[in-house]
Amino acid sequence: MKSTVLRALAVLSVAAALPAAAQAADYPSRPITFVVPFAAGSATDQLGRALAKGITQQTGKAVIVEDKPGGEAMIGAQAVAHAAPDGYRVLITTNTTHAADQYLYKHIPFDPVKDFSPITLLGKGWLVMVVNPKLGAHSVKDFVAMARKSPGKLTFGSGSSSSRVAGELLQQMAGIKILNVPYKSNPLAITDLLGGQIDMMVTDTATGLPQAKSGKLLALGVTGPKELSLAPGVPTIAEAGVPGYEMGYWFAAYAPARTPQAVIDTLHEMLVNAMQSDAVKQFYATTGTDASTSTPAELAAFQKSESQKWKEIIAKAGIQPE
Repeated sequence: MKSTVLRALAVLSVAAALPAAAQAADYPSRPITFVVPFAAGSATDQLGRALAKGITQQTGKAVIVEDKPGGEAMIGAQAVAHAAPDGYRVLITTNTTHAADQYLYKHIPFDPVKDFSPITLLGKGWLVMVVNPKLGAHSVKDFVAMARKSPGKLTFGSGSSSSRVAGELLQQMAGIKILNVPYKSNPLAITDLLGGQIDMMVTDTATGLPQAKSGKLLALGVTGPKELSLAPGVPTIAEAGVPGYEMGYWFAAYAPARTPQAVIDTLHEMLVNAMQSDAVKQFYATTGTDASTSTPAELAAFQKSESQKWKEIIAKAGIQPE
């Protein structure tokens, strides 16, 4: 009797797996949607669109980019976490959703580990500190001096965890008090910086450098360990007055948890191949982002180490979870 039951259960298990296997073998049979948890024009949006173009060129398959900003990128991440695990909704995201949000907020609507299947790392980059020229600060030292003279009066915008924590860390390390103004995404904050509604941002180079090169904003420093080739003459913030200051960010792709491994493998192959497309190469070249890929297992390990790193950075910056 027992053996009969076991055989029946085995048959049922195989039968249940057949539809998933058939689906994976047929993947992709319809357009894939890349969900970007930031606004149009953000660095993540630009990368998502470049990758979508690269995949379409190599496979002939349509890829739709859907921007879902808001909630410190939690709205977009939640949408993918709760999507069907079939490979047709993929999160193109950053350390904001998968390393930092869990330490910035007491409650987030997803688990950055349990609710996602890692696909690949997509790149690493640095930030740039920009101000409105009308502020009158022509260097990091000028800005710090102004902030010390008027504690709590200067403002900085942030539309990602990297931008937020970069500004908070600057406060902590420079011994100043500036007011954070949160936004759904960095491009929205840049708009207000251009209009003079806020005074400063530490933002991704894709969002900040074009405005600095046009003369509409002033770039005071970069957050990396050395100057960027795209921003000649702009010192590191560490060199410009805040010794030891450093802050970076990264991009990665995730599918919902329980996505079939065959689908993950296909997505991985398409994304890695798309990195060689002209559109993606241009994104890296014009934003100062370092191209970087990984296996799903390597991304999982990288995310684990980065989560610990961001936990320590956030604690060091004195940020209390909201």
